[in-house]
Amino acid sequence: MATKKKVMKATTAKKKTVKKGPPGKLGPRKLAAKRGPPVKKRKHYPKPAVPGTGRRPKSAATPVAGATALAVEAPARAAAPDPARPTALAIAQAGLDKKAEDVTVLDVRGLTSYADYFVVMTADSDRQAGAIADFVEQTMKAKGVSKVGVEGYEGGRWILVDYGDVVAHVMNRESRGFYDLEGLWADAPRFTVED
Repeated sequence: MATKKKVMKATTAKKKTVKKGPPGKLGPRKLAAKRGPPVKKRKHYPKPAVPGTGRRPKSAATPVAGATALAVEAPARAAAPDPARPTALAIAQAGLDKKAEDVTVLDVRGLTSYADYFVVMTADSDRQAGAIADFVEQTMKAKGVSKVGVEGYEGGRWILVDYGDVVAHVMNRESRGFYDLEGLWADAPRFTVED
């Protein structure tokens, strides 16, 4: 009986020990006290949509009562020359030549800073996705357009070919349905390219 009490005392003593970190380290409460109170983040209020377009302006100065407006409206999209559009159409046509399906071009100008167009196309298999991406590369190289980078050849489910202003996405059906780029860029104007 005496041995049982000794064992019980030994186990309870182990449970009560508190682990301490290395010397010189502060605990979470002391660290928070040292940093000071948390800084409040500013709330982000989205800008209202431009009437008739469903798009938000890039950055427009909010008018102040009694002040004259100095901001100049951006020219319409159709008036501005667009050097990336022929590249996007050439990529779409190259995909169609290799039997890509559901070829859609998304105009993401003003929505993102890294591209003007996304060309999204579907392949029936991983092997066909690789063949489509290869043919797009060959076609664009023949036209004198060099690629910036390529991703996804190993898996073949989603191959991304970057041409700077235009990014080609060659995806199998499951990946296209799962990632839903058209839904992600729902604000982007789009058009379907057919053979």
